[in-house]
Amino acid sequence: EKGTGGFNYYQSNSDSDFLPNLNQAINDGFKTIFGIGFKLQPAIEEIADYKKDNNFVIIDSVVEGKDNVASVVFKDNEAAYLAGIAAAKSTQTKKVGFVGGQEGEVIGRFEAGFKAGVESVDPSIQIDSQYAGSFGDAAKGKSIAAAMYKSGVDIIFHASGDTGNGVFSEARDIMKTNPENKVWVIGVDRDQEEEGKYDGGNVTLTSTLKGVGAAVKDISTKANEDKFPGGEVLTYGLKDGGVDLTAGQLSEEAQKAVDTAKEEVIAGSVEVPEKP
Repeated sequence: EKGTGGFNYYQSNSDSDFLPNLNQAINDGFKTIFGIGFKLQPAIEEIADYKKDNNFVIIDSVVEGKDNVASVVFKDNEAAYLAGIAAAKSTQTKKVGFVGGQEGEVIGRFEAGFKAGVESVDPSIQIDSQYAGSFGDAAKGKSIAAAMYKSGVDIIFHASGDTGNGVFSEARDIMKTNPENKVWVIGVDRDQEEEGKYDGGNVTLTSTLKGVGAAVKDISTKANEDKFPGGEVLTYGLKDGGVDLTAGQLSEEAQKAVDTAKEEVIAGSVEVPEKP
């Protein structure tokens, strides 16, 4: 049950909240503590050194050489590869866009996979790739999307957290005022169909999925059985059901291409790059 003795959530509104929240979780009696997002890595590295009796998990980053820290990474590039194929099979203008939050290893995987997917279908498709410099700047996301759509891009894949809300907002505005110029957004980390809804339709083409919940459940169960995978790096990809792509509003042809590519990646006949 939620609360002391069960489980609890600690919301960080800024980076300065990370260490106080980790300490609060420990003081509240929790043994296994998850840091969701690569930005928590420094705080977890620091606290793990003097709280040896606690288990820590970093999601989307790697902490090395600490027996009380497990690291979880996802093959985001594999899900993004499928998104690239979906975009290439759906674009009418032969121009697609990628909007990233902050540059770094994690978002680099999304960009690399997306580009590889697009190019595997049609190398002549133009890819406009831009970074907002923030995961929480919807206004910046909206202005980048506006410029991209104006330049002829008709599908944008965002990997930018709340900045992506601005991408959705711009796409919805275009479809409300100029519905004959069809534009799409590809969502990230969860099914973002809800974000795409507007009166008369939906701008969400599909979304990449990241199984953070499945990873948390898996490691929590292991910890509960005294089998916490401390010091290990656990990787979840298409093969493990750790990442995927929603069916969304893909055409039959696009879905077929995505399914084929998924089988190829799982079989190992296609290796998706991790760096753009």
